[in-house]
Formats: sequence, C-alpha cells, structure tokens
Amino acid sequence: MGEGVTPDTEWVTAMATIEPKTGTAAEEPTTRRTVLPGAPPFTVDDLLKFPDDGNRYELFNGSLLVSPAPSLRHQDVIYLLHTILQRAAPSQMRVFTTVNLRASDKDLFIPDLVVVPIERAKSVRLMLAPDDVLLAVEVVSPSTRTRDRATKVAAYAEAGIPLYWRVELDEGPTVYVYELDGESYRGPVPHKPGTTAVISKPYPVSFDPADLIGY
Repeated sequence: MGEGVTPDTEWVTAMATIEPKTGTAAEEPTTRRTVLPGAPPFTVDDLLKFPDDGNRYELFNGSLLVSPAPSLRHQDVIYLLHTILQRAAPSQMRVFTTVNLRASDKDLFIPDLVVVPIERAKSVRLMLAPDDVLLAVEVVSPSTRTRDRATKVAAYAEAGIPLYWRVELDEGPTVYVYELDGESYRGPVPHKPGTTAVISKPYPVSFDPADLIGY
C-alpha cells in the first residue's frame, strides 16, 4: 500500500515544488508532500475540503495542479503589475489577485491577477465565472512553466476569457499578450523590457515591463 493511501477513505498524496527563497538560478526547487482526501478525477467541491497547507490547488479536467505559495519576488511582480493596472483602470473595473476562477465542475484556476467589471465583482462571493473575467494574468515561476505556457493558454481560451497575459521573469521580464480569436488565442505579442508596452485592451495602459522588477 502506497504512502498516504488507504482502501477505505481514499486519500492521495500531492507533491508541490517549493521555490528557491532568493529566486537565483543556482538554487534548485525542492518538494513537499501533503496527504489529501479523495481520489481523481477531482471536482471543485472536492477542493473545498482540502487542508489550508500553503499550497495552491487548481484543477484541469479533474486533475490536480499543485504549486506552493509564490516566492517574494513573484509576489512583488504581482503587486507592481496590480498597481499599474489599477491606476489605469476606469472606475467601472477592478483588479484582483489570486481569485478562484471556476470554469466547470472539474476546472478551477487561480490566476495571479484578473480584471473584472465592478458590477460583476459585487455579486461574487467565492468564485468567479469565466464570463466575469476580462483579463487573466499569470507570472511564470519554475514550478508553473508548463501550465502557464501551455495548459492555461488552452484552458483560458476554451473558457472564453478575452485576454491572457503571461509574464516571463527570466526574460527581463517580458509580457506576452494573447487575445482571443474565436476558440483560441492569437499571438502572443511580446513586450520586452526597456520599451514601452502600449496595450489597448481591456483598457488603455502603458508601462515598461522592466518596471515590474522592484528589486
């Protein structure tokens, strides 16, 4: 019998990557384990029963996507981009961090940032729906590269989210902008550090991606 698995109660062991504290390339991420109730495929209701252990649990077609709490550098980039987006936002829109986005009973994501009309935000208690979101943003970390570059591109497009930004810290950083065209995203259009990114949707905003690195 495997570790953390019992035939009566059905438990699974989730492994999450722990990011290096300093964010330097020389330091390798480590892992930690958490024993979780239930068995795949999971539902959104299953996730509500998971322990608050510091990991971020998301679902893609019933499969768990597990990642740790973001590093300090990651959080700083989110804070700086949140500030830029919120300052430029019209009065009827708001910018939020790490919200629950329920795409279906077996799909739940936690984007780093979202832009939501304030009237939609007023009616949401626990989870946003894809129709509520005008823009979803993910800041790529070592433990989320594959999902941010591929899995979430497909998932957010399928959910009908009009815009997706992917922030690549190792590229200066570079902001990649995807815009929905039918059932998939076109692009992405890269915005490199040292130049002014002039973006018109979901509202006009201009900034140098280099300004997202605060220290």
